[in-house]
Amino acid sequence: MLLPTSEEARFGMDSRLQAYVVEDNLTIRENLIGTLEELTCTTVVGFAETEDHAREWLLDQGNAWDLAIVDLFLKQGSGLGILQACQGRKPGQKVVVLSNYATPDIRRRCAEFGVDAVFDKSNEIDALVDFCIVQAMALGPSSRTN
Repeated sequence: MLLPTSEEARFGMDSRLQAYVVEDNLTIRENLIGTLEELTCTTVVGFAETEDHAREWLLDQGNAWDLAIVDLFLKQGSGLGILQACQGRKPGQKVVVLSNYATPDIRRRCAEFGVDAVFDKSNEIDALVDFCIVQAMALGPSSRTN
Protein backbone atom coordinates (compact mmCIF):
# COMPACT_ATOMS: atom_id res chain seq x y z
CA MET A 1 0.00 0.00 0.00
CA LEU A 2 1.29 3.44 -0.91
CA LEU A 3 0.93 6.14 1.68
CA PRO A 4 0.45 9.72 0.51
CA THR A 5 3.44 12.02 0.72
CA SER A 6 3.22 14.95 3.11
CA GLU A 7 2.24 17.19 0.18
CA GLU A 8 -0.50 14.82 -0.94
CA ALA A 9 -1.82 14.58 2.61
CA ARG A 10 -1.86 18.37 2.88
CA PHE A 11 -3.36 19.13 -0.53
CA GLY A 12 -5.31 15.96 -1.27
CA MET A 13 -4.51 13.19 -3.72
CA ASP A 14 -6.21 14.92 -6.69
CA SER A 15 -4.53 18.29 -6.35
CA ARG A 16 -1.17 17.71 -8.02
CA LEU A 17 -0.57 20.45 -10.54
CA GLN A 18 0.11 18.95 -13.99
CA ALA A 19 2.85 21.14 -15.50
CA TYR A 20 4.46 21.24 -18.93
CA VAL A 21 7.89 22.89 -19.21
CA VAL A 22 9.20 24.60 -22.35
CA GLU A 23 12.93 25.10 -21.77
CA ASP A 24 15.80 24.23 -24.11
CA ASN A 25 18.64 24.42 -21.57
CA LEU A 26 19.02 20.92 -20.10
CA THR A 27 20.59 22.06 -16.81
CA ILE A 28 17.96 24.73 -16.17
CA ARG A 29 15.14 22.35 -17.16
CA GLU A 30 16.35 19.54 -14.88
CA ASN A 31 16.87 21.91 -11.94
CA LEU A 32 13.48 23.52 -12.49
CA ILE A 33 11.66 20.19 -12.66
CA GLY A 34 13.44 18.94 -9.55
CA THR A 35 12.64 22.12 -7.63
CA LEU A 36 8.97 22.14 -8.62
CA GLU A 37 8.42 18.47 -7.88
CA GLU A 38 10.22 18.71 -4.54
CA LEU A 39 8.90 22.03 -3.22
CA THR A 40 5.43 22.20 -4.71
CA CYS A 41 2.62 19.77 -5.35
CA THR A 42 3.53 19.62 -9.04
CA THR A 43 4.05 16.78 -11.47
CA VAL A 44 5.85 17.68 -14.68
CA VAL A 45 4.02 15.76 -17.39
CA GLY A 46 6.35 16.66 -20.22
CA PHE A 47 8.71 19.17 -21.75
CA ALA A 48 9.75 20.68 -25.06
CA GLU A 49 12.86 22.40 -26.36
CA THR A 50 11.26 23.95 -29.46
CA GLU A 51 8.24 26.05 -30.33
CA ASP A 52 6.85 23.47 -32.76
CA HIS A 53 7.03 20.58 -30.28
CA ALA A 54 5.50 22.67 -27.48
CA ARG A 55 2.65 23.97 -29.63
CA GLU A 56 1.85 20.47 -30.88
CA TRP A 57 1.80 19.00 -27.35
CA LEU A 58 -0.07 21.85 -25.63
CA LEU A 59 -2.77 22.03 -28.31
CA ASP A 60 -3.36 18.26 -28.38
CA GLN A 61 -6.75 17.78 -26.72
CA GLY A 62 -5.60 14.42 -25.35
CA ASN A 63 -2.91 16.00 -23.18
CA ALA A 64 -4.07 17.16 -19.76
CA TRP A 65 -2.17 20.07 -18.24
CA ASP A 66 -2.86 22.76 -15.68
CA LEU A 67 0.24 24.91 -16.10
CA ALA A 68 2.66 25.66 -18.94
CA ILE A 69 5.98 27.22 -17.99
CA VAL A 70 7.49 28.81 -21.11
CA ASP A 71 10.94 30.21 -21.84
CA LEU A 72 11.02 32.81 -24.60
CA PHE A 73 14.27 31.94 -26.39
CA LEU A 74 14.35 28.36 -27.67
CA LYS A 75 16.40 26.10 -29.96
CA GLN A 76 13.75 26.61 -32.63
CA GLY A 77 11.10 29.27 -32.73
CA SER A 78 10.06 31.51 -29.88
CA GLY A 79 8.12 31.24 -26.68
CA LEU A 80 5.98 34.13 -27.96
CA GLY A 81 4.54 31.80 -30.63
CA ILE A 82 3.64 29.32 -27.89
CA LEU A 83 1.95 32.06 -25.85
CA GLN A 84 -0.07 33.07 -28.89
CA ALA A 85 -1.11 29.45 -29.50
CA CYS A 86 -2.26 29.09 -25.89
CA GLN A 87 -4.62 32.06 -25.99
CA GLY A 88 -7.54 29.66 -26.57
CA ARG A 89 -6.67 27.39 -23.63
CA LYS A 90 -9.25 26.11 -21.15
CA PRO A 91 -10.18 28.57 -18.38
CA GLY A 92 -8.39 26.61 -15.62
CA GLN A 93 -5.14 26.29 -17.55
CA LYS A 94 -2.41 28.76 -16.62
CA VAL A 95 0.53 29.89 -18.72
CA VAL A 96 3.57 31.59 -17.21
CA VAL A 97 6.83 32.81 -18.67
CA LEU A 98 10.20 32.06 -17.05
CA SER A 99 12.89 34.07 -18.80
CA ASN A 100 16.21 35.82 -18.32
CA TYR A 101 14.66 38.71 -20.25
CA ALA A 102 11.71 39.69 -18.05
CA THR A 103 11.96 43.34 -19.04
CA PRO A 104 9.01 45.74 -18.79
CA ASP A 105 8.52 45.45 -22.59
CA ILE A 106 8.53 41.64 -22.48
CA ARG A 107 6.11 41.66 -19.54
CA ARG A 108 3.77 43.95 -21.52
CA ARG A 109 3.94 41.72 -24.62
CA CYS A 110 3.26 38.64 -22.50
CA ALA A 111 0.25 40.34 -20.91
CA GLU A 112 -1.11 41.02 -24.41
CA PHE A 113 -1.06 37.23 -24.98
CA GLY A 114 -2.99 36.63 -21.74
CA VAL A 115 -0.07 35.18 -19.77
CA ASP A 116 -0.90 34.66 -16.10
CA ALA A 117 2.55 35.70 -14.79
CA VAL A 118 6.11 36.43 -15.86
CA PHE A 119 9.07 35.37 -13.72
CA ASP A 120 12.73 36.30 -14.08
CA LYS A 121 15.01 33.23 -13.97
CA SER A 122 17.69 35.13 -12.07
CA ASN A 123 15.68 36.34 -9.10
CA GLU A 124 12.04 35.21 -9.15
CA ILE A 125 12.19 31.41 -8.83
CA ASP A 126 10.73 31.68 -5.31
CA ALA A 127 7.79 33.60 -6.74
CA LEU A 128 7.26 30.84 -9.34
CA VAL A 129 7.32 28.22 -6.57
CA ASP A 130 4.74 30.25 -4.62
CA PHE A 131 2.59 30.57 -7.76
CA CYS A 132 2.65 26.79 -8.24
CA ILE A 133 1.71 26.17 -4.61
CA VAL A 134 -1.27 28.51 -4.90
CA GLN A 135 -2.38 26.88 -8.16
CA ALA A 136 -2.10 23.38 -6.67
CA MET A 137 -4.12 24.44 -3.63
CA ALA A 138 -6.83 25.82 -5.95
CA LEU A 139 -7.20 22.45 -7.65
CA GLY A 140 -9.75 20.01 -6.45
CA PRO A 141 -11.61 17.02 -7.87
CA SER A 142 -14.26 19.32 -9.38
CA SER A 143 -11.81 21.84 -10.86
CA ARG A 144 -9.57 19.45 -12.85
CA THR A 145 -9.03 20.46 -16.47
CA ASN A 146 -9.02 16.91 -17.81
